[in-house]
Amino acid sequence: MSLQLAKPAPPSDDKRWKIITTTMRRNGYASHALIEALHGVQEAFGYLDEASMRFVAESLDLPLSKVFGVATFYHLFMLKPKGRHACVVCTGTACYIKGAGGLIEDIEQRFGVNPGETTPDDALSVLSARCVGACGLAPAVVLDGEVLGKVTGPDLLARLEEVAV
Repeated sequence: MSLQLAKPAPPSDDKRWKIITTTMRRNGYASHALIEALHGVQEAFGYLDEASMRFVAESLDLPLSKVFGVATFYHLFMLKPKGRHACVVCTGTACYIKGAGGLIEDIEQRFGVNPGETTPDDALSVLSARCVGACGLAPAVVLDGEVLGKVTGPDLLARLEEVAV
């Protein structure tokens, strides 16, 4: 007979924690289900905060440093709430050569945010990705799920002004 330790209580009474707990239980609270658990938290709450990562770490019996390491390694995980709109600038080789660095500079100058940040009014989150799989359209940007190709700084800023103001 094995000793079953009690699992930690969720960080709040929010009903969304039941979904996350069910996912971890379905996987036997196994450490190999860490990424799935983190995806569940992000889908439910929109981002991963310290309390949620601590809960996942304790539930899966993992060090918090391991959970934080995974959450910060993968660009799909957000550690802060996302803005109403998301702009992902591809920084892969083709896009970078064709001007992705300039696009990021233009965004920073106009909106005051760098990749990984959200504007103070929560209107726009800016991210970068190593590759979005649209090398023939370089430089490519994904704006609210729509791939934009052969983007210029003025065109991108005009599109962002439309959605983020």
